[in-house]
Amino acid sequence: MTDARLQGGDEATFIAAARTDDTALFALLTERHRRALQVHCYRMLANYDDAQDLTQETFLRAWNKRESFDGRAALRTWLYRIATNACLDFLEKRNHRTPLPAELPGAGSEVRYLQPYPDRMLPDDPYESAVARETIELAFIVAVQHLPPRQRAALILRDVLGWPAATAADALELSVASVTSALQRARVTMREQLPDRRLDWRTPATHDLSDDERATVKAWVDAHERNDLDGLLALMREDLRFAMPPDPGVWVTARSALDAWVSGGFGGPGYDDWRCIVTTVNRMPAVVEYLRTPDHPEYLLFAIDVLHIVDGKVAEVTGFLAADKPWLGLPPTL
Repeated sequence: MTDARLQGGDEATFIAAARTDDTALFALLTERHRRALQVHCYRMLANYDDAQDLTQETFLRAWNKRESFDGRAALRTWLYRIATNACLDFLEKRNHRTPLPAELPGAGSEVRYLQPYPDRMLPDDPYESAVARETIELAFIVAVQHLPPRQRAALILRDVLGWPAATAADALELSVASVTSALQRARVTMREQLPDRRLDWRTPATHDLSDDERATVKAWVDAHERNDLDGLLALMREDLRFAMPPDPGVWVTARSALDAWVSGGFGGPGYDDWRCIVTTVNRMPAVVEYLRTPDHPEYLLFAIDVLHIVDGKVAEVTGFLAADKPWLGLPPTL
């Protein structure tokens, strides 16, 4: 993203609005960047609620600093800089916002504050749509949380947004050498966290589900609605990884995950009448589960399982309770 490509009438209009304290025009010019800024904050924080709050904090800071904007950078770049530093300030005050060691040996770590991001809230402008699909997937979001905050910011600004080193250094108030060093260290960690994924996020990837993904999701829904444990097991890779933040625990292997679901009641009385719908969150296939209990005539929104599918098999399941996440825009009943 270069200032030359994005700079235009918005900058002059913004300066005029700032100089005249025109709050309505200021809001109009900044609001169009809300979705892009919120995704940026989400990549930094892995939490939809926090991303929403920090985006609003970005607009407040922008208003308070409006007279410092001189138009030499694009308005979008200026707002990204403010958002990045707002996230860094947030992380500095919250030392608990780091991955925790998983309880089971070999399970890696868990990010209990992780939340799903609804695809309907993703930016719809052509530039943002060109950003690779992998940078919003849960695996990427979780991997980024393993980076110290400034390495995290350097990686996102340089490798995801494509900023020049000098622009990223200016935003982070670091030298170009320091940003380059932080980026190199961040890339090493990302390779460790994502050993089987491509790491060139600047090359656009398809946003559409593949035929394999669609077929696997359809079979998953069918097995879930029939409480077919063997059918679900057949759709999983043996080394499947399951987590359900914010609840503690990571299960590795398909059998251990299935045993955890059964011990939680799946398929038993009161947990055996399901209907599912299919959606996408974080550009990933997701199955939304609705449960009907004997004392209620309707199917009530229960949970959403986000699936990572590899070669027709489910390799990861990240589950979230859904009724307390209105931003997903899911119907409360079926």
